[in-house]
Amino acid sequence: MDAVRLIVTSRRALVGSKDAPQILTEVWQAQALAQAIGSRLAVFGPPRLRGEALGLTELAGRGCGVLDRPDLDTADLRAAQLTELGDARQALVYLGGLLGEVGIALVGLACAADDEGTYWQCMEAIDAADESRDRVRDMLRKLAEGDQMVPEREAG
Repeated sequence: MDAVRLIVTSRRALVGSKDAPQILTEVWQAQALAQAIGSRLAVFGPPRLRGEALGLTELAGRGCGVLDRPDLDTADLRAAQLTELGDARQALVYLGGLLGEVGIALVGLACAADDEGTYWQCMEAIDAADESRDRVRDMLRKLAEGDQMVPEREAG
């Protein structure tokens, strides 16, 4: 399945989550998907994005690592369903939106947390989601800069 379809599916699942365990599962799914997209970009993406894509892979992996791994069947793991990236820019725009929504969901969950462990788990996951989103923005900026360089080369 292509990246944008998986991201849209993740956004819908996050919005539809009704309780803390569901939200944390969807946050974990989103970070795992970001990790898979980062890996795919690092290997097959534009060369100018490869360093940032590796960074995204590491940050999203940290985002998964701070959360308890949900009990998911391999068939339900969206990151494992990623078969193609499609348009890198479009995938990154959608991924940035998803990571923003992840952060918002985690803030709400942290504010409502009854125990300190859940609160701190959310705080660390918020940091990871924010840093992943920053990395996505950096890649989008690099793509835009590369697009501006093409007309200059053609004019010269």
